Amino acid sequence: MTASDPVRRWRGRRILGVGEAMVEFAPVGDGLYRRGFAGDTLNTCWHMAQLLRDRARVGFLSRAGSDAFSDEFVAFVAANGMDTSTIGRDRERRIGLYVISLAGAERSFSYWRETSAARLLADDIETLRAALQDCALIHVSGITLAVIGERGRRNLFRALAEARAAGAVVSFDPNVRLRLWADVDELKAAAREMLEGADIALPSFDDEALVWGDRDPQATLARMAALGVEEVVVKNGAADVTARFGDRRWRTLTPLQADIRDTTGAGDSFNAGYLAARFAGMEPVDACMVAQGVAGEVIRCFGALAPAESLSAYRAALRAKA
Repeated sequence: MTASDPVRRWRGRRILGVGEAMVEFAPVGDGLYRRGFAGDTLNTCWHMAQLLRDRARVGFLSRAGSDAFSDEFVAFVAANGMDTSTIGRDRERRIGLYVISLAGAERSFSYWRETSAARLLADDIETLRAALQDCALIHVSGITLAVIGERGRRNLFRALAEARAAGAVVSFDPNVRLRLWADVDELKAAAREMLEGADIALPSFDDEALVWGDRDPQATLARMAALGVEEVVVKNGAADVTARFGDRRWRTLTPLQADIRDTTGAGDSFNAGYLAARFAGMEPVDACMVAQGVAGEVIRCFGALAPAESLSAYRAALRAKA
């Protein structure tokens, strides 16, 4: 690692994801659905908690309701080794819900989130500041920025800047959902401001081509580098991963996989594998390979979360590296 490596700034052991958690109904065949809990930044943090175990305190900053599903969600997070101290509760709202529909292994979603408590997670700047104190890594997504609205974004950007000045590394997955935004201009403005305050970006090329017109992953690398992001890893489905760290650029082949059941959470789990590997001290190139492996485990199962036991080889690799 070089002296400019942002991982050297990870002075603490606390990792925090910021975003929305939802009840998930995932199809498992014969018209049956399995109920779980998911959400893009939650998926990333859940997998990081399973990969790093007692080597990092992984938490989740969100809001839930006071309903039974919200109670079960908080219990689920705690039972899976994550810190729940930054999950607020709201008496007037509930946790959101989504249902996965599959066409082969490709997924689409139906959402019920208009009264989600998570929409208010960034409304109070002092609560945000307290939650982000002493973090080594803070992970945010484009969905987070969309659901919290303009007021929440202003508070979040301010709190992130303060946390970053105090030594935190900020990671951002743009994760585009156009229907959550008033228009593309609003999305672009928020994403640009977020990238200007991020150390690591983990975009998906199809999103960047759709919103920004990037002709290839190299264009995505160049655009994000121009905004000051030091470390950029561009996911591209089954195609190669293209990445940049400082002046170094590389491509990593994505392994072929035949037993794909459900692509839900593939990008989120890639993020988890990459960030966990970097946290453990791996070079970015090696971290990409861990990330691809973790994502491969997720798409072999239904829903956004892989069985914890399927991650044992990657957990051992990270422990051995550290």
